[in-house]
Amino acid sequence: MLKSKKILLTALSLTLFLGSCKEDEEVKPTNTLTARAGADQNVHTGDVVSLDGSGSTDSESKPFDYRWAFAKKPAGSTAALNSTTNTKPKFTADLPGEYELELTTSNANGESKDKVLITATVIEPIVLEANIKAKTTLEDRIANPAIPDYIVNASVTVNAELTLKPGVVIAFARDTRLEVNDNGGILLAKGDSLNPIRLIGKETTKGFWAGVVFRSSSSANTLEYVQVLHAGSKALYSGKKAGMAIAGASKAQITIKNCLFEKNDGYGLWLERGIILTSFSSNVFKDNSEAGILLDADNVANLDANSVFTNGNGRNVVEIPASQLSKNITAEVVWKAFKDKTPYRVLESLTVDANWKIMPGVVIEMSAGARMSIDEGYINAIGTEASKIVIRGAENTPAFWRGLICYTTSQKNVFEYVDISGGGSIPQVSGKKTNIAVYGSQARFQIKKSKISGSGGYGIYVNYQASVNEDIETVNTFEDNVQGKILKE
Repeated sequence: MLKSKKILLTALSLTLFLGSCKEDEEVKPTNTLTARAGADQNVHTGDVVSLDGSGSTDSESKPFDYRWAFAKKPAGSTAALNSTTNTKPKFTADLPGEYELELTTSNANGESKDKVLITATVIEPIVLEANIKAKTTLEDRIANPAIPDYIVNASVTVNAELTLKPGVVIAFARDTRLEVNDNGGILLAKGDSLNPIRLIGKETTKGFWAGVVFRSSSSANTLEYVQVLHAGSKALYSGKKAGMAIAGASKAQITIKNCLFEKNDGYGLWLERGIILTSFSSNVFKDNSEAGILLDADNVANLDANSVFTNGNGRNVVEIPASQLSKNITAEVVWKAFKDKTPYRVLESLTVDANWKIMPGVVIEMSAGARMSIDEGYINAIGTEASKIVIRGAENTPAFWRGLICYTTSQKNVFEYVDISGGGSIPQVSGKKTNIAVYGSQARFQIKKSKISGSGGYGIYVNYQASVNEDIETVNTFEDNVQGKILKE
């Protein structure tokens, strides 16, 4: 009897155990997912690759999550997905080679994996011919801006209309140049903020190729979102190195907007006297060996306040060679202050024959021994207490430059809130050293609320035929002028 009970209990336990296993098997979910990462693709280096996991399914039509990851990519690649959880993420194939991506789909039923292979190859750049004689358009062929679309192995002359589309990259061999000539040559280079046009060296080092010369007098010449880098290997024009030179003899014309001149061994941009700067705005000059820009006095008024000249150049100034501010009888010539506070620097001397207005915040630096001469028209420099106008030596030391002399009779010769210093290095006129000389028949100057300092002679010299405001000594500040505040003959 006892034996029969034991057998019955054993049978009952086995039945319960088997029933429990059956229940476990019934509640255990079945994996109903199938991940599909899409078809393998062949692309070009620099392309944006679109992945597609939309073919993935769940046999029970239950929702599921996506998770993408690189299984492998070329050595050195920094490619990254714009999303790891989207159905159709993207990435840029930045280097040639194989990119393998794994897609994992998952939900409560389990997960499934699949892989897709993307093979990227390089498009070979096209070699540009040495002379462009017919209307030509160059398209962006390679999405990666680090890889050139075109190569220049020998200097190219442009004698017809040349259009560069957004994103075009042209790489120049050692010492080569691009010349846009007059009588037919036109350059239309309009990039955009996302797809700039790039003119670079085949080796991306400062001073590798010669640069760009513009001689074309066409008003159509336009540079927008153009980058000029790595030029200045040798003198580009008239003995000067520059990323780009605009020639004055042919009265070249050009519009330059939102452009970058960077890593040029010389000036970033050189504008010769006589050129027509149709428009100039929001340009950046960075890491050039000389100053970012060199231009004559007549074109200074065409510069805009938003351009940046103080970004690691050899001299963070707007440089002006010995030149003349030409007569303009219809309007004032206005020099503006830059938002980045870049000073204007006059390399030798500046002769003014124009009606010249200097705005608050302007800083003008004069080179050693240089003189500013107001021969015709007037100088009207009215700053504010918060934003003074500064005229000083390039080295901010006493008696560094020669000084300013005014010969004109205009009532608009006015200084207010101007700090002028460091003149009187050598005599200006009649053997007198001075920061400011007012000289000649009926010459006049009103100077108020200003500071005159650091002269190697007088602060102000007024000859017997000229006149200044009667309260000139009391309404201005004089400091450290070797021979005194003012000499009136």
